[in-house]
Amino acid sequence: MNKILLVEDDPEISIMLKNFLLTENFEVITAMDGESACRQFFSDTFSIVLLDLMIPKISGIEVMSRIRENSTVPIIIISAKDTDSDKTLGLGLGADDYITKPFSVTEVLARIKANIRRSTQYAAGAAPQETVLRKGCLIMNLNDYSVTKNGNKIELTSKEFEILKLLLQNPNKVYTKEQMYSLVWNDAYLGDENAVNVHISRLRNKIEDNPRKPQYIITVWGIGYKLGDMKNE
Repeated sequence: MNKILLVEDDPEISIMLKNFLLTENFEVITAMDGESACRQFFSDTFSIVLLDLMIPKISGIEVMSRIRENSTVPIIIISAKDTDSDKTLGLGLGADDYITKPFSVTEVLARIKANIRRSTQYAAGAAPQETVLRKGCLIMNLNDYSVTKNGNKIELTSKEFEILKLLLQNPNKVYTKEQMYSLVWNDAYLGDENAVNVHISRLRNKIEDNPRKPQYIITVWGIGYKLGDMKNE
């Protein structure tokens, strides 16, 4: 049974979501503040975290930062803050998805299932066509899901890994943002480019020598993204 950590300080929302998710055969642990959230997370194992940003004692952003120091577990932000800058900040700091209040429980359920499915596939590692993918100094090992550059290990979240794998496995293909979202998130594209843009930006910060002049992930203006043309070493 998948276990969810639900971090929400509004009792009505917390109870409503918990009761609904229990009927969908999830185990749900709740936390009403950031301190409790961190204590619960680091004393148990969870399949996914639902995280409100505006919580007492320790902010949701700080909770997410602490989780990301040690784990790539999927994190879905559920927040009343709905501006593009709020979404970009949340996704940029490590969230895998962002749902704004008010929301429908069926939407939350769909997002939970999609993120758990992606995370499970990432961890299990379905049999790949190639074991090792290379580009320049970058090496991706599909057996242990590791990425190194010049021998130095690079820590990627599951979606960052899947984006990079998609490009490495299809070096001559240009992907639109819609195509990339559908393939990596395994979900319908809703026209929100932030998720793709932010994950590409985070990935470039980790793998590029100069993220402002990327060599590995190239923007094809007006279309999308492709792998750079540098030679394998």
